[in-house]
Amino acid sequence: MLELRNISWNTPDGRSVIRGVSLTIPESGMTVITGPNGGGKTTLAKIIAGIVTPLEGRIFFQGEDITDLDVTERARRGISYAFQQPVRFKGITVRSLLEIANGSKLDEKDLCALLSKVGLCARDYEDREVNASLSGGEIKRIEIASVLARKAKLTVFDEPEAGIDLWSFDGLIDAFQEIKKDPDRAEIIISHQERILSVADRIVVIEDGAVRMEGDRDEILPSIISSSHCPICPKSSVKGVSHAEHN
Repeated sequence: MLELRNISWNTPDGRSVIRGVSLTIPESGMTVITGPNGGGKTTLAKIIAGIVTPLEGRIFFQGEDITDLDVTERARRGISYAFQQPVRFKGITVRSLLEIANGSKLDEKDLCALLSKVGLCARDYEDREVNASLSGGEIKRIEIASVLARKAKLTVFDEPEAGIDLWSFDGLIDAFQEIKKDPDRAEIIISHQERILSVADRIVVIEDGAVRMEGDRDEILPSIISSSHCPICPKSSVKGVSHAEHN
């Protein structure tokens, strides 16, 4: 579905952040990209979404070269991006946001089904604005509901666990599992949360802007969990995954 060929990107002052990354994301399933903080994971996610343009390399989506397409054109082709901190929309209700994502009006049954999947009651939320009155957990759940409504071919989630409560996190896992069941959809999740890694199909470890390890979960996860050093600690040079103290 998605192919990155020798992708590189530098900051405006010339610091190398992504260094020759090549990856292939399959047509379906969950790929989790993990690794140390500051290793380039979020930058890579933004490059895939079209928010950041690579300095070198090409990006192909379903056989089409999309390297020069902006975020809007990529969205039209079926790539969706969920921010680490979801965007709030003053004046737009939850119902309106989900209908925009869905591309058509939603009846009460469908609206209720969408919000129920993320643990929210339609009656309590459909007329609320997507603004600062919603908590971090609420806005995250609504964003996930909009992703489910849109049914994008590829969805990129940037650290979806950031700033949410345990109950909301359980709902996120359920939503990820639902997307996994669809043979026509794929998801990329940027995370170093062990529970998310445990339900991945594939794991990619990014460190110092380069791919250090990649493969099936059962191949990669045991080695990075058993590592004697936590990979998200700045001083660690070992490839791996966060443990309980970072959850």
